[in-house]
Amino acid sequence: MATVKAQLNNVRLSPRKVRLVVNVVKGKNALKALEQLEFISRRPADPLVKLLKSALANAENNFNMVRSNLYIQEFYVDEGTKLKRYRPKAFGRAGEIQKKTSHVHLVLAEKVPGLKSDKKSVPKGRDLASGGHEHSHDHAEHDHGHEHKKTDQPKDHVKPEPNAPKPKIEEKLGKENKGAFASAKKKFFQRKSI
Repeated sequence: MATVKAQLNNVRLSPRKVRLVVNVVKGKNALKALEQLEFISRRPADPLVKLLKSALANAENNFNMVRSNLYIQEFYVDEGTKLKRYRPKAFGRAGEIQKKTSHVHLVLAEKVPGLKSDKKSVPKGRDLASGGHEHSHDHAEHDHGHEHKKTDQPKDHVKPEPNAPKPKIEEKLGKENKGAFASAKKKFFQRKSI
């Protein structure tokens, strides 16, 4: 079974805090994990989203794997180097502060082994080196000898019958309705007299 590895070294976050987010998505489908990470509002989520996107891109471009076939096989956090900082304390002493860092390791694996994508996905109009030309101008400006149907309405829009009567909209409000509203408004906003 083919696996794809990606790692993120020296993240300036403590491993304990990063593990809280990593444990949420461990063992899940890669695309669902990515979606879930984007909505987590903790600080480690942003670098982890970047790492997962990088691993998915590596799998797709380097190994020709299908994104939807990948799941998170391993996702773990190791402790990185500690940066030592000092703060003054009582009686002239110096208190040490440890700025901890993390090393994050990610391994993606295939659910169905050996499933490959048919062709590389190249966006339209980007393959200019192979002799293709890019059409960026509107079809209405030029004519290649074929007709274009111009439709302003969507395909599933149904036209009303020409002889059908139009629905009537009543614009007249009764005087009794206006009077009832005015008296209710007057009572509601009336101040107490002292």
